[in-house]
Amino acid sequence: MTLRLTASGCRTALGDADQTCTALLAECIALQASPVAGSLGGDLVPLALIDGRALDETAPPAWLPVLDSLVAEIPPAPWGDARHPVYVTSSNFGVGSLYAFQRTKDAAHLAYGTPFQAVEQLQVRFGWGPDVTLLSHACVSAQLGLLTASRRLQAGLADRALIFTYDFISPFVTGGFHALKILNGGFPSPYADRPTGAIGLGDGCAFAVLEVGDSGLSLLGQSLYNEMHHFTANRPDGAGFAGCLGPLAEAAAGRRLWIKGHGTGTIEAGRLEAETLARLFPGAPLVAWKGSLGHTLGSCGVVEMAISSAALRAGRTPGTVGSSGAAFTSTVAQSSFDNRGFDAVLLASNAFGGAHAASLLAYD
Repeated sequence: MTLRLTASGCRTALGDADQTCTALLAECIALQASPVAGSLGGDLVPLALIDGRALDETAPPAWLPVLDSLVAEIPPAPWGDARHPVYVTSSNFGVGSLYAFQRTKDAAHLAYGTPFQAVEQLQVRFGWGPDVTLLSHACVSAQLGLLTASRRLQAGLADRALIFTYDFISPFVTGGFHALKILNGGFPSPYADRPTGAIGLGDGCAFAVLEVGDSGLSLLGQSLYNEMHHFTANRPDGAGFAGCLGPLAEAAAGRRLWIKGHGTGTIEAGRLEAETLARLFPGAPLVAWKGSLGHTLGSCGVVEMAISSAALRAGRTPGTVGSSGAAFTSTVAQSSFDNRGFDAVLLASNAFGGAHAASLLAYD
């Protein structure tokens, strides 16, 4: 039984998957210095908003037309029935609307104010049936949706599964990361060996369709691991990264692969990730794109999967845009490269508290 990724797509501040890939190959940086609290001002921090959308939430949300355009790319199926389940993942869902209600007291914001309410609105809007599951686990949310859908397909309990993910940043989200001082005036430089780390935040939404079949990218393996070590930090010995990635190193034996890492621009986690990947997958080039797109939070796993698929179509993988100078490991690819000599790609995601997830795709 071979599980396949048969379709994927995304929207970022640089456009759809193909447009985003093309812009990354040209080393475009979508992040712009923006007031952390939107219309309320505040420190300037790197944010990447989808064109035409303000950071402040509107009622109804200004991101709904973005989702409409994304849904138009999804292959038709009776999504939401028992054989075609939908898995909606996010780390934020409608928290921007809830924050807007708290500020303005405009009850119109409440229609999207909780995860259940927000997704219920999307079900009606897109004509999905009742078989819709919500999943949220910080920045591994989309990968968790992929794994949950995979298990159902492998058990023969579904024919096709849709993973749909979205995270649109808001003053509530940017303010929280700013309070932790990892969203600051600096721009992210993933895997760069420098004294101070910084991340950017960006809008992102994406979908992936999985099914058992003979066409599409093969999903060779998936892995989740949670250290449960700290509210935000990883174990300093890197054991959490190894716990997640070790099983996939066995699945990748004999393959030539490149790696799409998490690579937010933080120092400790970036070093641990790069060093563990270099040890387990020697010689495999490592790239990350959050130095351009910002961190698309719980949606990053499928957003970056769609971009990776576009890179395979293009025959060229974007480098680690926004990074320069000395890197944590020699495997960090700061420039783009021809990917036609490879036969697999590893997609890694990490989250607060030492949560880790990764997927291994083959394209031979």
